[in-house]
Amino acid sequence: MPRPVTLFTGQWADLPLSDLAPLAKAMGYDGLELACWGDHFNVQEALKNPEYIKQKLELLHQHDLKVYAISNHLVGQAVCDLIDERHKSIVPEHVWGDGDPEGVRRRAAEEIMDTARAAQALGVKVVNGFTGSSIWHSIYAFPPTSQDFWEAGFEDFGKRWGAILDVFEQCDVNFALEVHPTEIAFDIATSERAIKAVNNHPRFGFNYDPSHLGYQHVDYIRFIRQFADRIFHVHMKDVWWGHGDGSVGVFGGHTSFGDYRRYWDFRSLGHGDIKFEDVLVALNDINYSGPLSVEWEDIRMDRVHGASESAAFVRKLDFTPSRVAFDAAFERK
Repeated sequence: MPRPVTLFTGQWADLPLSDLAPLAKAMGYDGLELACWGDHFNVQEALKNPEYIKQKLELLHQHDLKVYAISNHLVGQAVCDLIDERHKSIVPEHVWGDGDPEGVRRRAAEEIMDTARAAQALGVKVVNGFTGSSIWHSIYAFPPTSQDFWEAGFEDFGKRWGAILDVFEQCDVNFALEVHPTEIAFDIATSERAIKAVNNHPRFGFNYDPSHLGYQHVDYIRFIRQFADRIFHVHMKDVWWGHGDGSVGVFGGHTSFGDYRRYWDFRSLGHGDIKFEDVLVALNDINYSGPLSVEWEDIRMDRVHGASESAAFVRKLDFTPSRVAFDAAFERK
């Protein structure tokens, strides 16, 4: 059967879940990927109050929706990052604390461990998120950057996330990094290096999102085949590139999304340059049977229109792989 089509609620956190759930159903979704911000899913409340999870599941059930994953990108970002004032606006107050950078990183790690425990209590097997990176700022190698410098960043990631992943193992939950600029892994080469940094930990894998690879000119189909056993979840999001007026390149030019000068921008599904049929063929080839979760981001389009259109787009394009060889019918019995 075709895979469930879900909606990532991160870009809808301004709406209470009680309003978003019926809207998501009306837009054509089978379930939700709950963000751990807004009022959609509170990690600490889930651990303290058994009724909290029961109420969330009942709300989703009322609207014939399921939950297949939760996502804690915002806190995960703080685990390895060089902390600055921007992080204060995205992490919970108890994670920020007094703002001491190392304290923030440690409290963020503890919160991600608790997210694994909360996922277990909710009954889901995947937590999606970011890792942050202590070396992203050195993406352009000047001043000259040695491999030793970069290796120290991967070692820092491995040390911090190794302990976190051990908790995921205890909880029988997978962590799926959304490979993404600003993270420890942002392309195929750095994804390979990240796996090595956590000693091939079985609980570390990926939330596959082609939009973050395409505009970098990374082969987003090769990514699927190369990491077949580590794709734990899939985001469906489109992007276009090669647009703009030639004044902004792939690094973004310190422009905002939607600026007409930009070389690339996120688009609603079917309006960008990602070849989604190729994506789905490759996902079939690796036997991925999990949800296809729409992460809707298109600053040019009304989000209800875009998310409704995206649900229909995925449902029309997804297909069950063949169980027979089409040319077998020509054989003499």
